[in-house]
Amino acid sequence: MPFDLQTALDERAREGLFRQRQILQSGQNRFIKLNDQTYLNFSSNDYLGLASQPFLTKAWQEGLERWGAGSGASPLVTGYTQAHADLEQTLAEWLGLEAVLLFSTGFSANQAVIKALLQKDHIQYQDRLNHASLQEAGSQSPGKMQRFRHNDMVHLESLLQPQSGLIISEGVFSMDGDQAPCQQLADLAAQTGNWLMIDDAHGLGVLGQQGQGTLSHQNVSSDRINIRMATFGKALGTAGAFVGGSRQLIDYLINFARDYVYSTHMPSAQAYATTAAIKWVRQADAERAHLQSLISAFRAGVADLGLNIPESETAIQPLIIGDAEQAMNIANRLRTRGLWVSAIRPPTVPKGTARLRITLTAAHQQADIALLLNELKECLSHV
Repeated sequence: MPFDLQTALDERAREGLFRQRQILQSGQNRFIKLNDQTYLNFSSNDYLGLASQPFLTKAWQEGLERWGAGSGASPLVTGYTQAHADLEQTLAEWLGLEAVLLFSTGFSANQAVIKALLQKDHIQYQDRLNHASLQEAGSQSPGKMQRFRHNDMVHLESLLQPQSGLIISEGVFSMDGDQAPCQQLADLAAQTGNWLMIDDAHGLGVLGQQGQGTLSHQNVSSDRINIRMATFGKALGTAGAFVGGSRQLIDYLINFARDYVYSTHMPSAQAYATTAAIKWVRQADAERAHLQSLISAFRAGVADLGLNIPESETAIQPLIIGDAEQAMNIANRLRTRGLWVSAIRPPTVPKGTARLRITLTAAHQQADIALLLNELKECLSHV
């Protein structure tokens, strides 16, 4: 056999890192159903509880009736419709961007940008905790990749060379829930003549004025960021992603980003529904305030319990366990008590930092937080 797949699978199982999919019998909501059991869901990135909102499913249906189920081609052939153009214009106006380009997934958006821009004479500077889509694209690009310690601006400054390439960071880090110091990143980029890219997948819709994201939350002007990327499958409740920046950048990606040029475009109905989602999100101050009250209640509760939880004012609240098998055991205990909390293990997170990745949403209630804290206390008492 040319490929020894079983040995690799067996090794992953011995390390307690074997992964299996779970089949949901329900959509994303406060409660989910698996194997005919109902669980209170603390593992969704649907931060505003938008995915199941009736108005959004109605918008999908309206889009389907007008545009059909699929786009039929790449955006450079016949796959680019008025629905896509309207979504791009809506995003640009909302976020103060000159131009926007749509992608089917956040992974492909990040791959497209890095592969299209970076040449062998460029250097990319990536935060060590950046998402896999960023780091994998970086490892495949011909340019050199320098990884700086997480949110360590002194270390980044020591690595930076003038006009050498691209600084890349998440806005809100997907596994830790903390934020990048975007103002400092922008300062370093400007001082050294480098570009800056921010992946704001987990900040968009949740943070900032009108849900504009991490940059707005930190009072960083959008014109200080050369490349901005975010996804629609989290706080916006649909699917897909975008890259925003100058008109020149977007024209360049249209011509040179292979992930864009050679992929069938996202369905027009999806773009149509996402435009409707953005209009709702811009007005969702009450939902964002409710989510922040849940986050505050949870953090106060874990502090009282003396649990090991990093600083995070976002919906992502990681409870660090350390050992991967122990994290799985705790997650399984919580499931027997009717709570769905995901255990995140290496290689998704660094070795020795396996965790429960607890995510809160605006669909939760204060009573849900109290229940979660009580069950965590009970399950951890047996560790």
